[in-house]
Amino acid sequence: MNPIKLTASILLSGVMFLSACKKEKYTFGDIKTPESLDLSLTVAGVSSTQPDGDGSGSVDFKVTAANALTYHIDFGDGTTKEVPSGIIKYKYRSPGTKTYQVVVNAIGKGGVMSTVTKSVSVFVAFDIPPAIIEFLTKGTSRTWVTAKDQPGHFGVGPTTDFSPIYYAATPNSREACAYDDEITFTKEGASNISMDVANKGESFSIEAATAFYGFSGKDGCYAITGGKKNLAFMDASTGSTSSNSTQIQFIVPGNGIINFGTGATEYEILSISDTEIHLRSVGVTGLAWYMKLTPKP
Repeated sequence: MNPIKLTASILLSGVMFLSACKKEKYTFGDIKTPESLDLSLTVAGVSSTQPDGDGSGSVDFKVTAANALTYHIDFGDGTTKEVPSGIIKYKYRSPGTKTYQVVVNAIGKGGVMSTVTKSVSVFVAFDIPPAIIEFLTKGTSRTWVTAKDQPGHFGVGPTTDFSPIYYAATPNSREACAYDDEITFTKEGASNISMDVANKGESFSIEAATAFYGFSGKDGCYAITGGKKNLAFMDASTGSTSSNSTQIQFIVPGNGIINFGTGATEYEILSISDTEIHLRSVGVTGLAWYMKLTPKP
């Protein structure tokens, strides 16, 4: 082949090769970070007496933002969802009153994000066994007092056991303020129960728990706030069995006190009947405390 023609052919082939390797250019348009991100949360059934909802656990979420294509919501309980509309009704399922940290990422073109975080407190009612509801409330409301005439109406033992093997109070042996409290359980709806403690201005606390209630001193009577609280019932987490417990527990929100202050907020119902409630809790000392209640005469 003519050398000139050969050179021209090589040059032409090179140009064609380079043209074939040239990449196409694509564009997303302007990439804008989502702005004016807003998250609103509405807990179902909130009222003055049910500040954390009606027990259904249902919460309405509404997220809005400019330049957002979709929203990624972390509900704070281990569940996440992609919600393009920004609107979703979500149901929390863990019994009791819990506070969840909700994190929302608004996602724009090219994956750019804006983030907003809010906390929400939600009450989820537990299906309380009908017998417990009946004994506690008589179907409506019922008042109980300390079973001060019975041995072991207050007691303490190790958490490895379900009886007060370290100490059991003899009848009428404790301070008067531990005996004059009136504890009223009231049925609130199908499976909610509230507790109202009328403590005449004082409740008893063990020395180790006084700081928990905002005081200092030895075993004695302190101006601990009583009042009405919505209880959160659930399956007991203590390792108890059907032979030594109902295996149902409840949480008293706030300072957690009933009639004998140990710093406890969770109370397991060991037994319950028409004439007696036997409760177990773990206080700030790490020991298991016991109390017995009887209907107000």
